[in-house]
Amino acid sequence: MISVVIPTHNDQESLTRCFDSLIGATVHGVVREVIVADRGSSDDTLMIADAAGAHVVQSGKARADQLTAGAKAARAEWILFLNPETALDPGWDVEAEAFMERATLDRPRAAAFRFGLDDFEAVSRRTETMVALRCWLFKLPYGDQGLLIPKRMYNKLGGHRDVAMEDVDLVRRIGARRLVMLRARAVNKAETRPRAWRNMALTALHALRFPAGMLARLG
Repeated sequence: MISVVIPTHNDQESLTRCFDSLIGATVHGVVREVIVADRGSSDDTLMIADAAGAHVVQSGKARADQLTAGAKAARAEWILFLNPETALDPGWDVEAEAFMERATLDRPRAAAFRFGLDDFEAVSRRTETMVALRCWLFKLPYGDQGLLIPKRMYNKLGGHRDVAMEDVDLVRRIGARRLVMLRARAVNKAETRPRAWRNMALTALHALRFPAGMLARLG
């Protein structure tokens, strides 16, 4: 049903947590395969991926190259793009399966998860609130919220392009009317909190039509 694509580069510290959140869905048959698209890891990332039974593909150094290579290797009808430092809430697969059953070929849709952080700090709750507000107002989730999309739709849109903020670029092409925000959370490590704020700033600059090369350097 779902091919999970995870882009990696020296992610041994977080990858096991990500894999653990997929076990239930794999047992239930919702996740058919996990594909690790790696760009030259020198730590134990590939060993962890192999031990978990993931299929490893090598790619170019650009993140768009990784996501594209993973998508090309995917055999299921749906692709879930997931960051290696992201773990999905228990039971996420039940909601995802219900969503996929309602999403018909005549009206294909994609979905993303609510953003969460794994600590108890007030600043993390404020970050979560800001991200939720952005998603409510603009239907603009980032890569750290996962993206569940029919492979047919992904290919028709042209997949990920090698541009600044490739995740946002794809979501914009999907369009707000074809994007559903699921209730389950994509929970990220607290260390990624500064990146969440940086991404919001980059989105604002993107909306103001700052040059793509400048955004790439800032990102």
